[in-house]
Amino acid sequence: QVQLVESGGGLVQPGGSLRLSCAASGSIFSIYNMGWYRQAPGKQRELVAAITSGGSTNYADSVKGRFTISRDNGKNTVYLQMNSLKPEDTAVYYCNADTIAGRYWGQGTQVTVSS
Repeated sequence: QVQLVESGGGLVQPGGSLRLSCAASGSIFSIYNMGWYRQAPGKQRELVAAITSGGSTNYADSVKGRFTISRDNGKNTVYLQMNSLKPEDTAVYYCNADTIAGRYWGQGTQVTVSS
């Protein structure tokens, strides 16, 4: 079992920045890929960014150049630095971890971009 706890969400004005954190605990030795997804009201959950255990990353086209995913294996934590935020980035952001036993999800953290 892997437990994921997100933090760092909140309300920010357009053009602002936030950093999300996701701390993993439990069977962390089994984690390989980690990532962030988001789900806006009335929309499907979508991939925002992902990072492998080796540090390779990929991003949704809509966030390239604005968001950065990183991973601190020593702290078992993955981060999502979000800059130049737009109202369309408003969503619940979920952390996920892929393990040998399957995929795990955090509880989600709300990000609201509004003036």
